[in-house]
Parts: sequence; structure tokens; C-alpha cells
Amino acid sequence: MAAPAHAAGYGTPTLTLSASYLSGAVGATGDPTVTVAVAQSGADASALTVAASKSSKTSVADTGDVAVSGSGGTRTLAVTAHTRGYTDLTVKVTGLGGKTATKTLHYAASPAVQFAVQTRYLTGASDASAAVDVGGGYTVVANDEDNTLRLYNGAVSGAPVKTWDLDSALDADKEVDIEAGTRVGNTIYWTGSLGNNKDGEYKADRNTVFTTTVSGSGASTALTFGKAYHKLRDDLVAWDKANGNRYGFAAGTKDGEIPKEIDGFNVEGLEFAPGSTTTAYIGFRAPLTPARTGGKALIVPVTNMDKVVTGTKAAFGTPIELDLGGLSIRDLRKNAADQYLIVAGSWAADDNSDPYALYSWDGVAGHAPVRKLDLPTTDAGGWEAAVTVPDLNQAGAQVQLITDDGDADLYGDGTQAKDLDHPEWQKSRATWFTVN
Repeated sequence: MAAPAHAAGYGTPTLTLSASYLSGAVGATGDPTVTVAVAQSGADASALTVAASKSSKTSVADTGDVAVSGSGGTRTLAVTAHTRGYTDLTVKVTGLGGKTATKTLHYAASPAVQFAVQTRYLTGASDASAAVDVGGGYTVVANDEDNTLRLYNGAVSGAPVKTWDLDSALDADKEVDIEAGTRVGNTIYWTGSLGNNKDGEYKADRNTVFTTTVSGSGASTALTFGKAYHKLRDDLVAWDKANGNRYGFAAGTKDGEIPKEIDGFNVEGLEFAPGSTTTAYIGFRAPLTPARTGGKALIVPVTNMDKVVTGTKAAFGTPIELDLGGLSIRDLRKNAADQYLIVAGSWAADDNSDPYALYSWDGVAGHAPVRKLDLPTTDAGGWEAAVTVPDLNQAGAQVQLITDDGDADLYGDGTQAKDLDHPEWQKSRATWFTVN
């Protein structure tokens, strides 16, 4: 069809994508979308059409799997994935006079997972390791591969609403390896793993506990850095030595010792004791106790955590040993009624296929935790964080759990998620489970 005689009066249309890289999942609900801005000089933007005109791998997503909604100069583009993998989608705007412009959207689809309807994807990082609720469905999530805290809307999939890079505040050359966090009032306490790195080397930045102060809530949440302490590991080792090396902390922290061994040294839980704002429970992924027997999970109370973060040497209470069926602590979280949930998993490093379970507990030493449910292990990633604890006496109570997908091959090309070049393709899963 020939262009109208006045076609020369229209400029070439323009098309801008809010992101050039997009991640989705097979069978997902509410995947991230891309905003498309279009314009054409001499034309009303509402007259422009936007569609996908080509796919480099149609089995992943074809042009008919790209839905464009909206009108005027701003449109929303969503992709429905069929199989895991990558495809380049050509997005085309057609303006008046038949003039066109195109952009390429690099799309990656991860495989279908169990409980897909209850799952959302937190993009921008893949190694989620701790999560703290800040109201309105929003969550501050830590990542153990960097020192950046990210604010997400936990109800939708997509990129963080805000980020806080704490490298300078922590004076850190490497990652603190943030593994746990908990909130008291407007203060969030965070802890690194305190252990050696995966090669058995001591890295001082990992020996860190620190605080951030919260102002606002929900999407308006703001964080400011508080204080940090860099000797909690040393205090724990000295305490254990003074008590007959009961837990082998000195041996587990020696040069060359891998942290994720049954007799290693690795912290992944942090929560305050029932009714306390000063005594914090430190939950260990390793060691189990007694070591080498598939024993119990370990909690060591720090009785002056509020002072520790200001530089005071840690003081310790009587340790607590919990029977979690041979599993260890991957997260520890309570609600205002002092009802606790424990995310339990393996002490091992490569444990994606090992069991995970969710336990309830009342926080009292000597009281046994109760196994509430087994968590799926066939999906990529490991369960690392519980956002909040619901009323465990309420039928149908739900908890949102988050995975660390850093070691997962999300897209079938053998690349671990944490090594992907584009943060938009990195992601962790946040899934709702019914506890009762």
C-alpha cells in the first residue's frame, strides 16, 4: 500500500524501552514488564502501533506471545514464556506515513516452578539471603554477594523500588556476606556469615554486624546506616574456648576450613529472644552439634546485642540446641507475639536438592520446635529467608519465603545466576506458603 501523499510531513517515529533486558518464567503470574515510550513528530502518539515483529527463538516466546497494552505515548509490553531459554524480540513501532522504528528486547525465561501462582520474582540480584518487612507489603532484601540493600514490593515481580549501596559506610572491600537481619523498632540489625569464604580464607569484611535506621514505610521507606562491629566472630571463638571448645568454633574458623561443613562455622540466623530488645539469638548453619553425628541446630544468645553494635564486647547466654531433623538454621524469624518460624536446611554448600523444612517454635530453650511443612526442593535455588511470621494460631496463615538462586542455572546455558552479565536476568523467588 502506498504511503499517503502527505507522508513526508511526518518524522521518523521513535521508540524507547525502559529496559533492554527482561526476565520471565514459564507459567508465572505477574511477570515483570517493560514500558515502551513512542513518539512521532507531526502525529498524535495514539495513532502509532506497537508490536513484536520478530523472535530469534520462537520456542521460548514468539511474536504472538508479546502483549502490548496502553495508548498514547506510553505502552506496556508483557511476554508469555513457553520454554526455558533466551530470545531476542524485535519491538516495532509503526507511525503515520508507514514509517517505522525498532528496538531489540533481550528476553530470558526461567523454568516453571511449583506454586507458580503464589510466586513472584525479585530481579536485579540473585543471591537473596535476608529479608525484613517495612510495611505495606514492601520488603528490604539483602544479597550475600554484595553490600547493597534492595527494597521490593513483595506483591509483584520486578526490579527493586530503591537500593542502598553500603560499601562506603561499611568501609568494605569485599562483600560482608549478609546472611540475616531483624528489626527492633526503627532499627534493623544485620549480620554477615562471620565464617571463612568458600575457599577457607578469612575475610575481615565477613566478620561484621551492623545496623540501619528505618524511616517511613512501604514504598517511601528510607534507610540510613547506623553502626558496625567487627569482632563478633572473635568473641564467639573466645567464649567457646573458655567453655571447653564445646562447639569447635576455633577449629571451624582456622585457615583452610570451609564454613559450610557439618563442623564448620557459618551464621545464617538472627532474631531477638522472646520479649527482649537486647538479647539476640545467633542461629548457625554450621556447626551442627555434636559434629559428625547429624545432630542438632545451634543458637547462641548474645545478651547485649544493642551494645555490641556500638563497639562493646559481646556477652553470651546459655546456648540452645534444637532438633530440626538433622537440618540447620537458614533463617530465624518471630512476630510480635513471640511466635517463631525457622527455615531449616542443609549445612552443605551444594544443597539445592537437599531437604528444606519450616518449623514453628516458641523461642524458649528446652521447648521443641514443631515441623510445619516440607519445602519443595525440585526447583532451582535454596530457601533462605522468611519475610514475616503470621499468627500461627490462625487457620490458613501464610508466610512468604525467599530463595537464594545464585548458584542456579536459570536459563539452561550452564551459567550460574550470580554470573549473568545483566542484573535484569538475575533474580530470586518469593513464594507464599500456607503454614497451617
